[in-house]
Amino acid sequence: MLPYVRDVTTTPHIRPATPADAPAIARIHITSREATMPYLPPRKRSDAEVHWWVENIVLKECRVWLAERDRQALGFAALEDGELLDQLYLLPDARRQGIGTLLLDGVKRHSPDGLSLHVFRQNTDARAFYESHGFTVTETNDGSANMENLPQLTYRWTPSSQT
Repeated sequence: MLPYVRDVTTTPHIRPATPADAPAIARIHITSREATMPYLPPRKRSDAEVHWWVENIVLKECRVWLAERDRQALGFAALEDGELLDQLYLLPDARRQGIGTLLLDGVKRHSPDGLSLHVFRQNTDARAFYESHGFTVTETNDGSANMENLPQLTYRWTPSSQT
């Protein structure tokens, strides 16, 4: 009998994103929001505008990581100013496989003083995810500060609050 050998190509890994990843990141962002956030109002940006935003804003102003398995992009995280987790999105089929945790753990390693993030109040899955990773609500707002006009919660994680 042959010994069992784990196929390492099926294990997701995280790497820094490059400008060449902009199309994949835009696709993840669009697909995730449309599939997992039915409460969002109709999208105001076209696919081309989202791609431009990723390429010219997200990748230039944030530190971005890409989660991949077998060279397929599954999710990404963007860290702004060293402490704001500005984006963390996964393809719907990549959820609940530990990939979000891999991305979040990578971001935490680059944020020794802690992280803040914003979550739509209606995004109960994301809220449960962040709360299970030691984040606590520090502020609420009525949504007037975001383009979707949806109420948001601000979460904070500090290394000492990690469970």
